[in-house]
Amino acid sequence: MSEPDSSPSPSPLDRLRQLGGLGPLAIASVTLPLIGTTLLLYNASAIGEWLRGQGSAGVGIYVGGFAVTAGLALLPTYLQAVIGGFVFGFLPVGTLAALAGFLGGAIIGYVVARAVGGDRGMRLIEQDKRWRAVYDSLAGRGWLRLLGIVTLLRVPPNSPFAITNLVLAAARVPFAIYVAGTLVGMAPRTAAAVWVGSTVKDLSDPDQPRWLLVGGIATIVIVVLIIGRIAQQAIAKVTSTEPVPEPPPG
Repeated sequence: MSEPDSSPSPSPLDRLRQLGGLGPLAIASVTLPLIGTTLLLYNASAIGEWLRGQGSAGVGIYVGGFAVTAGLALLPTYLQAVIGGFVFGFLPVGTLAALAGFLGGAIIGYVVARAVGGDRGMRLIEQDKRWRAVYDSLAGRGWLRLLGIVTLLRVPPNSPFAITNLVLAAARVPFAIYVAGTLVGMAPRTAAAVWVGSTVKDLSDPDQPRWLLVGGIATIVIVVLIIGRIAQQAIAKVTSTEPVPEPPPG
């Protein structure tokens, strides 16, 4: 009779070592945006006014800064989109600029993850049942289904931008499908964040009518959450690997 396996399960530190360069990258993708939120909130008004003072060059500076800081997981993406609405308005410049920043950040994240992670990206996927199910649904699928899954992963407001970049890169999603799915999936929540920013007259003014800002945010959040819920249900459906239980005998 064989002895039961008494070897200890790998510790979080051991798992981190197994990921190689992807380990620190994954940690940074989670922690740095949280730190950046505080810094950006404190300086949002000054940054916005500075961008306005740059004239037409401000759009390019905003898009480039957004792309780099989002792609390297240095700053939160939502607040950057809000600043875009505050500085450039809702349509067309603010929304297009924020989308360009998101897309640039996604491309940078994809390139960095592929360069740093190599084959270790699969270990990151295997440590999470949900991402493993997503990977299984991506493997060997047609381009249209693949595009749909990538798009759905980008829609929910609680879908972490940087970690999603890592997983999709590790799953070796074709670059063109990655870009197209990111652009389409990120559009609703990006437009929502930009609209919220466009309703704010002064990010640092405590006397502005708060009911307008709070009401606008609440409305947008409800709409985006509904869209995100629909997307999550669709993801669960296409990534389900559990067999459907047979009905009990009559």
